[in-house]
Amino acid sequence: MKIMVSACLLGENCKYSGGNNRNQAVLDSIEGHEVIAVCPEVMGGLPVPRIPCEVKNGVVVNKEGKSCDQEFRLGAEKALKIAKEEQIDLAILKSRSPSCGIGQIYDGTFSGTLISDDGIFVSLMKEEGYRILTEEEIQEKVMKLK
Repeated sequence: MKIMVSACLLGENCKYSGGNNRNQAVLDSIEGHEVIAVCPEVMGGLPVPRIPCEVKNGVVVNKEGKSCDQEFRLGAEKALKIAKEEQIDLAILKSRSPSCGIGQIYDGTFSGTLISDDGIFVSLMKEEGYRILTEEEIQEKVMKLK
């Protein structure tokens, strides 16, 4: 199976803070599969570290109020192109991320408030019909098995 995974979940230091979101449950679940790592934000030209970004009224802005929408959309398009070229079977993406969040993202006020919406990359992935899970869904499945 070909699985696309948010690079931060694999331990790559591409998170806005310069760190990562390494997730052992994800690493265990992808063992033995072909893995394609992506970080749409970095692929769109954003640096590591970078000022945190959130989606506000459909536009990605950083905490200083500057639009980063173009970079997010460019990175999402590049990552989608890879998904298509690689013919992935599944994507495991970082929950609540302005790029990779599925079903819930931060509201753009930088107050920690969540809203029901998808990240920029996930919106494109859903339009194309890809199967997508969050790391939290993977962890939940692992916990049920124990």
